[in-house]
Amino acid sequence: MTRSLIAAMIAAGSIAAAAADPLEGKPTSADILDATAAEDWRPLDPENTLYIETEHGRVVIALSGRLAQEHALRVKALARDGFYDGLTFYRVIEGFVAQGGDALGTRGSKEPVTDEFDEEVGKDFAFYRMKDKDGHARQVGFIDSLPVGYDPREKRAWHLHCAGAFAFGREDARNSASTEFYVTLQPQRYLDRNLSVFGRVVAGMEHLQGLRRVAPPQSEDDDLGEKIVAMKVAADVPEAERTNLEILKSDRPAFDAYVEARRNRADAFFYYRPDYLDVCQLPVPVRPVASE
Repeated sequence: MTRSLIAAMIAAGSIAAAAADPLEGKPTSADILDATAAEDWRPLDPENTLYIETEHGRVVIALSGRLAQEHALRVKALARDGFYDGLTFYRVIEGFVAQGGDALGTRGSKEPVTDEFDEEVGKDFAFYRMKDKDGHARQVGFIDSLPVGYDPREKRAWHLHCAGAFAFGREDARNSASTEFYVTLQPQRYLDRNLSVFGRVVAGMEHLQGLRRVAPPQSEDDDLGEKIVAMKVAADVPEAERTNLEILKSDRPAFDAYVEARRNRADAFFYYRPDYLDVCQLPVPVRPVASE
């Protein structure tokens, strides 16, 4: 199937009906991405992008521009103060999270951030809704290419604990988050609406998966884990040193075509296609921004 034909099908919204037989004539997700146009992508906003420099390489985090904004502001302020530089990933649990931010770093207490587990959203909530049922939310989908849950009765939305979710940890008190962050190494959906997710890793996840596994330390003599070399807001990094990426827009027909291609995979390898897609099994594509 040619690139021009796929692009025409995307524009016409006819990808889902391209062929009755899923083995014949239906484009793969790779075909869809190959046929995307420049306007189907958006560069990551440097002001809403974090870099965590590890001893293994750079982790790139896209911060939410819509939800949990007080948390996003807090982490950017801490990063700009150099708070995280030299601290460690002191809690790295296999199949769970990589957490850092203070344990025995003794950087001092910070004023807690009011919880933003979920938020009321207005009519201008640009939500890409997936048709698939979900066990944790009435509706799931994407906003600005980040996974969200949505309750249309309560008109409330929240980011999901898919793999790579970026959030603040807390104590039992709901308004006790202040400096400690974590990244989920696998989906942890039971945490949804119990902690405030405000971003997602879009590149460098392998560096977090490769961290040494350590339990929370009880004293400075314990293994404190691997070092956070630095955490920076991308806007503060010289342009020549940035990781310039763009992400597939979730409000474009190409995104809908990509979702459908992932729901029923036309690749020759697959014989069973359940017409179902778990929201956490949909990696939103990112790619380097083409140099001019």
